[in-house]
Formats: sequence, structure tokens, C-alpha cells
Amino acid sequence: MNAKNEQAWLQQVCRIAVQAGERILSVYFAAEPAKVEQKSDGTPVTLADKEADELISEALRIMTPDIPLVTEESIETIPFENRQAWSRFWLVDPLDGTKEFIERTGEFSVNIALVAEGKPVLGVVYVPVTRILYCAMAGLGAYKNRVPENPDLQFWQACMRPESRIFSQRLDSQQPIRVAVSRRHGGSVKQFMQALGSVETVKMGSAIKTCLVAEGAADVYPRFGPTSLWDTAAAQCVVEEAGGKLLDKQGLALTYQQSESLLNPHFMVIGDTNYPWPDFP
Repeated sequence: MNAKNEQAWLQQVCRIAVQAGERILSVYFAAEPAKVEQKSDGTPVTLADKEADELISEALRIMTPDIPLVTEESIETIPFENRQAWSRFWLVDPLDGTKEFIERTGEFSVNIALVAEGKPVLGVVYVPVTRILYCAMAGLGAYKNRVPENPDLQFWQACMRPESRIFSQRLDSQQPIRVAVSRRHGGSVKQFMQALGSVETVKMGSAIKTCLVAEGAADVYPRFGPTSLWDTAAAQCVVEEAGGKLLDKQGLALTYQQSESLLNPHFMVIGDTNYPWPDFP
């Protein structure tokens, strides 16, 4: 596989994410509210999750038949024994922010990442309601585009143009620190914000919070609650290529080895890597 192939893959994955977003919106804007079911772990799932999962899985298998695939909706069907030796795989959350989808906040995304040797090397995060597309590839930068209603080939070919490139921001000591948080953040996040001093909260759902740090619209996103690998991989590629970091309690970048649970440790997304951020609560 060469860099040219990878760039072509990124364009294709962007298209796949947008197509999945269209499928999600058809359920989101349907006359009848989407029926909500409970998965075995107690988390909600809707028709939109399932349809987006089906579309993405089929498209990726056609595009890269030799690369295995893990998605939030298919993980229960793939035993750990089958995936523990994978060194390269697609990691997908077809609808990140199902609760936001159900509550109709619009703050949900499609997340698709390619993981190689434990690192996300390609990442796409698409926000269907706003049509904002974030994409990144290791060594090639991070980009943000607004997808037109009927994107043509020229749009996809230009999605990595220099004027679309995004960068995380250095902190301005004269301004409050902008903290991206979910609408359901708990006491640990409040404790962390108290340690920061003067702050301004930016409330947002799903992986979009990490992308806000990547584009310089937020300074930090602390996450001290449960998440899974598919929640973070795509956005981690975006923020790292934008100059920021997604770090665990030890200050190390999150890695993506196969495990039984595929759960992440607590983490923090930072834009300014030189700032003396407080310890985790």
C-alpha cells in the first residue's frame, strides 16, 4: 500500500461517511420517531444506527476486502479470539451520539478510522445535520469542509486543499479556557474545570468535541467517563494531525489494541501541547 492509495481511500471513506449520514437523516427527519431498542449492555440503538452500520460495513468490505472491520453494532458477533491478532483494521461508530439523535440535538456524527499497529492513521468524522466533514491522514494534516447537497467528484478531490486545513490553537492567557463538555458531564469534569480557573464551556455531543479542539474552537475536552475505541479513533487522528493530542492519565496517546471490551481509559484532548494542564481528578 502506498501514500497515493491511502489518499484515494480517504476520499472514498469521506464519501461513505456522507452516504451513511444521508441514511441517518432519512430516519432522523421521518414522520414517525425512530424506535429505540436496548442493546445487551443497556445502551440504546435505533434503525439509523443499524442502517448506517450496514451501509458503511458493505462499502468498506468492497473497498478493502483484506482489511477486517470492527463496528459498534457488529462487535458482539466477532469473538476476541478472531480479532486479537489483527494489526490493521477499520474501526467504526456508524452513529456516535445515539442519545443525542434520540433527543434531537443534532449533535451526532459518523466516525470511521483505519488503525495500523495500534495507531489511528486515517480518520473521518462527519456531522450529518450541519454537513460538516472532518478528515485526516497520518502525516498529511487535518481538514474541515462543508459538504454541498450534491457533491461532485471535484469536491472530493479538493477536500484536502490547503485552505481547508485546520490547526489546534495555543492558549491565550488573556482569555478563559474553552472547555468542550457533553450535556451530561459529571463531578470529575467540574473538578477539573475548577483546577483550570477561568473557563468557558462549549457544550457538544459525540466526537465533535474532539474536532472542536482540532479546529481551535475549544481548548480542551476532558472525558472522565466510559467510552469505547470506536468513539475516539477517528477524531484522535483528526486532532493529532491538527497539532493537538488525545492523552490518557499518564500523558500517553491512546492506543488501539484489540481487547475483550474495547473500552478506553479516561482521557483528555488538548489543543495546546505546551500548556501545564492539571492532573486528572
